[in-house]
Amino acid sequence: MADPRLRQKIAAGEFIVAPGVFDMISAMLAERVGFDAVYASGYWLTASYLGIPDAGIATYTDMLARVSKVVEKSTAPVIADADTGFGGLLNVHHTVRGYERAGVSAIQIEDQEFPKKCGHTPYRRVVPIEDMVAKVRVAVDARSSPDFLVIARTDARTGFGFEEAVRRGQAYAEAGADVVFVESLQSEDEMRRACAAIRAPMMANMSDGGKTPIRPARELASFGYALAIWPAMAALSASAAMERAMQHLKAEGTSLSPDVPLFAFDDFCRMVGFEEVWKFEEKWKDVLQKPRG
Repeated sequence: MADPRLRQKIAAGEFIVAPGVFDMISAMLAERVGFDAVYASGYWLTASYLGIPDAGIATYTDMLARVSKVVEKSTAPVIADADTGFGGLLNVHHTVRGYERAGVSAIQIEDQEFPKKCGHTPYRRVVPIEDMVAKVRVAVDARSSPDFLVIARTDARTGFGFEEAVRRGQAYAEAGADVVFVESLQSEDEMRRACAAIRAPMMANMSDGGKTPIRPARELASFGYALAIWPAMAALSASAAMERAMQHLKAEGTSLSPDVPLFAFDDFCRMVGFEEVWKFEEKWKDVLQKPRG
């Protein structure tokens, strides 16, 4: 079931910083560092799992399996990307029920046409506002607990302008969305104005390489945001580090270099749970080491 802490922190006005996780290693590292929430990114989970773009190719089944594993590895509330709800109104109902059963604390649904595309790439199209309002209403009705939050995202800014994006955000808030996410805002002024105009907690997307200016948490809070996600940071930093290490290995024939920092192997073993294995081996060593005749 949903973790009530996410709703409670938003209600209390505590700004939430949620890093994006893209596989189980990044989920365990986020757990190790300690965050108030984590973001299960559709773009990055799709890339790491299937090696394909975030273009509506991954299915509900694909995403539910990956999101469920993130929940399993995280004691912090999980905010999960669910694209367009993977279809029509019945699909949205089914998706909400599945994500909630998996232990997700907030589901993000967007107003793009299917197949959807990453919110910071071109050629995105949105559905009529009435269609998305219906999806929000169905999503809110489908949940079994008010602790399970519905985040409504609009991608209208790029194709239809700022005013239309705000109009949609307002409509989704009125339809019952717990949090509104206006994607791809292009300036600090737009961010401030959107927060002022929409009467709902607002989520910012600090996507490195995207259209929205990257700002620190304290500034986002002053703009009026309640929470922010950093969906790309972990995957992009990990990719850069791995490419650098591989280039060094190819050029020098060794992994040893002060320019290639490595996570301590013993720490990694403990992070993935080998201590439990070692305890088991110690407890049953008399049986495990008994000579076989």
